[in-house]
Amino acid sequence: MGIYQGVSRANESIVAAGFYTNSRGHRVELAADIAEACQGTKSYTPDQTRQLFEEQAARRADDEAPRHETGFEVTGETSTRAGQRLVLDEGEERVAVLNFASARNPGGGYLGGARAQEEDLCRSSALYTTLLEARDYYEAHRSNRDTRYSHRVIYSPEVPVYRDDKTKLLDDPYTVSYLTSPAPNAGVLARTEPGTLREVPGLVTERAGRVLAVAAHHGVEVLVLGAWGCGVFRNDPTTVASAFRSHLADGGAFEGRFRRVVFGVYDTSASKSVFRAFQDVFGALQ
Repeated sequence: MGIYQGVSRANESIVAAGFYTNSRGHRVELAADIAEACQGTKSYTPDQTRQLFEEQAARRADDEAPRHETGFEVTGETSTRAGQRLVLDEGEERVAVLNFASARNPGGGYLGGARAQEEDLCRSSALYTTLLEARDYYEAHRSNRDTRYSHRVIYSPEVPVYRDDKTKLLDDPYTVSYLTSPAPNAGVLARTEPGTLREVPGLVTERAGRVLAVAAHHGVEVLVLGAWGCGVFRNDPTTVASAFRSHLADGGAFEGRFRRVVFGVYDTSASKSVFRAFQDVFGALQ
């Protein structure tokens, strides 16, 4: 068994027990927080996310939505590290993290020890357990082989996070909410339906708006976003960054809606091309 698979199994034991013992020898209770997060998890259909987007856009047009001077950051952090910094180091509340999700398997390859962003989030928290509540999301995508996927979004509220991004157990856990949505799989589309690739930028922009609408609906004030679908799904990072910018700035429906937006772009490549793409799109706004 690999290290990461072992951590996943240890996590499932922690969730089943409802507690863990920290480095100080203290028992850290999680059961109540996990149960509340699971109970509050909401799976939104494409029709529902469309309706939420229209409602939130109308609120802005009628000047009813909160208005902030949004602070933008592009960092080299993992999503887990960005969330931890915001909550534990900087005292932020109402924080939500975008999960770059598998459309068909809760947690992606989390149980098998895979190491992409969704798996990292699941290893650090009880996110995986909340995703099991959203059966309709996974059943809908499994029954439809279209790898553009859908505009479904899962909202998991105030999920306990009890490991850092190096898998070390925290002495004191914290909570963040998660927004789970699959980016289109541009890599598969390029191989199997290359004619549909021209649709991808529009799909990414539309889906990003749906994600932001769910966040706004639930009163999120601080967002952790990133290079959504820019790994194995092979989406262009400039396209993804520009999609979010079109909603969050430049007169978009969510301009000023959130207090802070952090793009945690964990790019280990020598060229840092993904990180640089986000810097190029958001640099002037930082």
